Amino acid sequence: MTDAVAQEPPITDAEWEVMRIIWTLGRAHSSKVIAELQAECAWTESTIKTLLRRLVKKGLLRTEPDGRRFIYLPTVSQTAMMAQMARQFMDKLCDMHKGEILLQLLKDSPVSQKDLGAMRKVIDEKARTAPETVPCNCLYKGEHYC
Repeated sequence: MTDAVAQEPPITDAEWEVMRIIWTLGRAHSSKVIAELQAECAWTESTIKTLLRRLVKKGLLRTEPDGRRFIYLPTVSQTAMMAQMARQFMDKLCDMHKGEILLQLLKDSPVSQKDLGAMRKVIDEKARTAPETVPCNCLYKGEHYC
């Protein structure tokens, strides 16, 4: 498994649920994925198998033969995928407001002491070179209210 995420088409919410099962299990036969998802969702076996095939086609899962069945394994870590999705979202926002959004996300998210320590370190490093204000990078250059 890698931490690098290819710039594939974004995954759907349903595909994300399949990935979460496989990330949690580490590796799984389709029957295990089907059982886990059907306990939570009203999806058919064929729907789940279609989702698995799509994720293999997108390169996010790989298969290993196991007799007449296949084992599904992630090709990318959950953390790397989460970071990619967060970057894609943040890329759509005005630079001037990204700090506010990060602050709100921090307030709203459960965070461990270890992660807080890592954040403090990054904040201290960024503080050395951070500008007083971050300029707006909106596409519209006329008068606006960023």
